[in-house]
Amino acid sequence: MSLPPEKASELKQIIHQQLLKMDVHGRIREVLAETIREELAPEHQQLSTEDLIKALRQRGIIDDVMKELKFVSDVNETERTSAPKPSTHFVDREPPVLKKTNIDPTRRYLYLQVLGGKAFLEHLQEPEPLPGQICSTFTLCLHFRNQRFRSKPVPCACEPDFQDGFLLEIHKDSLGDGSKMADATTMLSICDPVHMVLIKTDTFGETTLVASYFLEWRSVLAAENGITNVAVELLGVGTESKVSVGVLNIRLEMYPQLNKTLSSEITSTQFTLERQKTAEKERLFLMYAKQWWREYLQIRPTHNARLVKIFAQDENGVNRPVCSYVRPLRAGRLLDTPRQAARFVSVLGHERAPVIGGGGGKQEQWCTLLAFLCRNKGDCEDHANLLCSLLLGFGLEAFVCVGTKAKGVPHTWVMTCGSDETITFWESLTGHRYLHRPINPDDPPLAEQPKPLYPYRTIGCIFNHQKFFGNCQPSDAVEVCVFDLHDESKWKPMSGEAIKSVCPPGATSSVPPFPPLCASTIDAAVTSNEIEVQLRILVSEHRKDLGLSTVWDDQLSYLLSPALAAYELERTTGVSAGNEEFQDAVRRAVPDGHTFKGFPIHFVHRNARRAFATCLRSPFCEEIICCRGDQVRLAVRVRVFTYPESACAVWIMFACKYRSVL
Repeated sequence: MSLPPEKASELKQIIHQQLLKMDVHGRIREVLAETIREELAPEHQQLSTEDLIKALRQRGIIDDVMKELKFVSDVNETERTSAPKPSTHFVDREPPVLKKTNIDPTRRYLYLQVLGGKAFLEHLQEPEPLPGQICSTFTLCLHFRNQRFRSKPVPCACEPDFQDGFLLEIHKDSLGDGSKMADATTMLSICDPVHMVLIKTDTFGETTLVASYFLEWRSVLAAENGITNVAVELLGVGTESKVSVGVLNIRLEMYPQLNKTLSSEITSTQFTLERQKTAEKERLFLMYAKQWWREYLQIRPTHNARLVKIFAQDENGVNRPVCSYVRPLRAGRLLDTPRQAARFVSVLGHERAPVIGGGGGKQEQWCTLLAFLCRNKGDCEDHANLLCSLLLGFGLEAFVCVGTKAKGVPHTWVMTCGSDETITFWESLTGHRYLHRPINPDDPPLAEQPKPLYPYRTIGCIFNHQKFFGNCQPSDAVEVCVFDLHDESKWKPMSGEAIKSVCPPGATSSVPPFPPLCASTIDAAVTSNEIEVQLRILVSEHRKDLGLSTVWDDQLSYLLSPALAAYELERTTGVSAGNEEFQDAVRRAVPDGHTFKGFPIHFVHRNARRAFATCLRSPFCEEIICCRGDQVRLAVRVRVFTYPESACAVWIMFACKYRSVL
């Protein structure tokens, strides 16, 4: 007998409640204790936890239980919409797939439960969502020691119904994989916080960063029974970093339970010492930075106007050294080449930090990497920091450059120094690369000078995770800049030791660790098909309003695929390929006396209606969509290319063929 999925999950819930009601677990414990008392020697009548575990291990019971004991997490969090399936790629839309995670009995875990929220006053007047109605949602993203988690989306409300549990593994990496389970003292020395980021997604799929919070989890080490409840007040971001946005109720629990808890005095003393140590390091760096800046201004008074950025505010309004926003980041098997990394960063959305009020001023906000990745968009500084980190991970000598574009607009981009002293600029917002050949201002007027293709005008400083250089050349114009970083008359360096004291690995907990990148959860073929079907409907409706009929040519639509693949390949590698085959196929598909027109366009979002509105603003595309004539056949092809963090490059091509009547 097969049950429908919803009935099966309901039945499982009833069975689970019944087991709790009968106290089955308690009975098992009683039988276990009785058996051990009967079989162990009389001198061991006072049984400790160690005796019980030893006896269970000898009988192989623990091994059997561990095989059966699973923690489940919902991995199918993507919104489900019913859409026709593509003919070449069948995907059965099953209910959420539960991914099973085995627990390693030799490791210690922190079980973090989010048990609802309250006082999210911005949503006080939010009406209850009707069944099936699309509404704005909250999603909580967590990062702890190279592990990332994401909650199920919950409707925005004054008291959002978060009910999620996350199993965080705690292990001291420096002790090796085969080391014994971490005890309370060892865990007290692990100062990594749990970074929590709250994201709001509106009804159009646009994401907003609501809050970013660093949870100090080690209070659980002094809690009785290894369980503690914490009310976490979340503060806003940017200009609202002092304003409360809501409170989350969090329960922390250690697995397995600690044999010996620490006293609250020990934990509070440890926290105080860490804060003092960090504050002292930051104070010394600030004193050094002030001295460095005074020396820099003494070289040339005009240096005061150059964009030399030593500190930057994060989303919480905390000033951090710019070098702490960059560090080598390896993408595992998610990205294969530096150019692919540049393409990935360029398809993450570009959005300036919001400013309350007019005036056109730019809000200063450099996001931590987790906040940037979870929101899937950020300003040019966020893009440049991520690209520089990825290029460092690929073994290149990369720096973030701070300067200006045309009209004096502040901008950041990335630079790599080749072993042959070749200087390459990488634009993180587009993925474009530019070779830098400096103009020599002392050359005679008739000497031919290289014409710069890059959009950058001035450069004030460059930095990475270990180095910081201020530009002290007579002119800060990029085109005449010489990047000889060993020449202190051209680039004033900061002390590597000073930078190391406030940036990882030398720094303590004030600088958040980098999260790993996550693989895409988007099915490229299914998403491509869904967008294509929606665009066909939109085109047909638009033509109907104009009094035009619509006939689709499926074969012509299919022939557009190679062109879209070639466009993405060119964006990633800079190499164009396959154009001859595409042109030949189109010539064969378009009869004599007929005209073919095609219009490709690129997006980094998956909203078909928004893309269609943008396409109609182009006169070339509008001409194709509204084509009138004899034997008009329309075609549209969509190709979604997925990247880590569920970032997407969406290529759309509209085309038409019609009989030329002249």
